[in-house]
Amino acid sequence: MKILVCISQVPDTSTKIVLKNNNTSVNSDGVTWVINPYDEWYALIRAIELKESGIATEIHLITVGKADVEPVIRKALALGGDEAIRIDAESNDPYETAHYIAEYAAGVGYDLILCGKESIDYNNGTTGAMLAELLDLDYIGFATGISIEANAAVINREIEGGEETDACNLPLVISCQKGVAEARIPNMRGIMAARTRPLKVITPSGITAVTEILSYELPPAKAGIKLVSPDDMDELVELLHTEAKVI
Repeated sequence: MKILVCISQVPDTSTKIVLKNNNTSVNSDGVTWVINPYDEWYALIRAIELKESGIATEIHLITVGKADVEPVIRKALALGGDEAIRIDAESNDPYETAHYIAEYAAGVGYDLILCGKESIDYNNGTTGAMLAELLDLDYIGFATGISIEANAAVINREIEGGEETDACNLPLVISCQKGVAEARIPNMRGIMAARTRPLKVITPSGITAVTEILSYELPPAKAGIKLVSPDDMDELVELLHTEAKVI
C-alpha cells in the first residue's frame, strides 16, 4: 500500500504578520515557517502508524513551493517519510495547488492520499476535495479516525451534532483533523538522515489560477482592559451597558 501525504508550509502561530505592497502581500522577513499542523500531526503521523503496523509499505510526501519550503519537507522526512517531492511553483490558489499535486499523483498511482483538513494560514479547507475530483477518486473529509480493512478504509468523521462512520474502497482521498493520530517529535537519527535525502523537484505544466488575493487586512488592535472593584456592581453594569454594549 502506497500513501501520499500532502504537506504545506505555513507561518508559525507565534509569528507577527506584517503586510507590504499596499496590503497585497505578506512580508516574509523574520517569519518562522512550519509544517501545517493538520498535515503534520494528523495526516503524516497516521500514515506513519499505518506503515509501522505493516499495512502501508511506502510514504511519499508532496508539497507545492519554491526552494524555501525545503526545510519543512525535510522535517516531514525526518518524522518518517520515505520520499519527498517538491512541485516547483508558488501558489495561493487551492485549485492550482490541487492541480499540480493531481498531475503528479496520477502518474504514480497511490492507494491512499492524506492531507490536513485545512491550512492554518488561509483556512480554505478545499484542496483535498479538489484533488479527489481531479483524480476522479472518492473523498471523505474531517476524519477523526482511519483504519484499513482489506482493500477498504473505515473512517470516523465529525458531522454537525455527532459523528458518523464511513466505509469506502481504496484508492481514496481523506482530509484529517484532531483525533486521527497523536503528534510526534522527530528523533536525531531521522533529522540527520533527512538532511542528505534527495528531493525530487518537478516542474509543473502551466495552469491559470482561478482565484487571486486582492488585499489583506490585519485584525484591529486589542483594546486595554478596565478593572472594576468586585464591590462596585453598579459601575460594572453601567460599563457593560454603555461601553461594552452587551446588555
